[in-house]
Amino acid sequence: MMDFAAARIKMVDNQIRTTDVTSHSVLNAFLSVPREAFVPDNLRPLAYIDEDMQVAPAANGQPARYVMEPSPLAKLLQLGAITKDELVLVIGCGAGYAAALLSELAGSVVAVESDEALAAKATATLAKLGCDNVAVVTGELEKGYPAEAPYDVIFVEGAIEEVPQALLDQLREGGRLVAVVGYGNAARARLYIRAGGSWSYSEYFNAAIKPLPGFRRAAEFVF
Repeated sequence: MMDFAAARIKMVDNQIRTTDVTSHSVLNAFLSVPREAFVPDNLRPLAYIDEDMQVAPAANGQPARYVMEPSPLAKLLQLGAITKDELVLVIGCGAGYAAALLSELAGSVVAVESDEALAAKATATLAKLGCDNVAVVTGELEKGYPAEAPYDVIFVEGAIEEVPQALLDQLREGGRLVAVVGYGNAARARLYIRAGGSWSYSEYFNAAIKPLPGFRRAAEFVF
């Protein structure tokens, strides 16, 4: 029988601390949340390797869905500098792993997911783990979830081509949005900040993470 607790400690020491993640709250979240609970049964023995884990295959022209690799996920969560009194919106909840980590970091979490089967699975797993400050809702990812806005932090859980205005509009004054913009090795982690009714962003590091469905720019006609 695999010792998941030991594997979790090893993941934090070897995959996360070694990539400049120093936030105690982020490290503690990764130590407390069982990643194996969010992957299919056949992948549970591999739950702590430093890779993305597929949780839903590609279908209907949409990309496959994954639990994000621990190291970039930890770096992105650290970039958000999330505190216990904040309301966070997760875009692309998937199986719910990042939402569970955020339940440790934030006051409350709204997680939006476009795939109803994944949303149902995430809801069940989060309930089983006692993450009672997380609500999973279904909807189009690029539209966010205006009903609970404004948010202190919006966390986009996957690579996107551009950040839609609709998401930026759901940030409160002083709020932050963490996203990876671009695909493959050229993709960059960005932190957007809303100030005085406008937005600015800084780029921090390269992050080759899996894409989210629904965010491609409309094709531009070239004559």
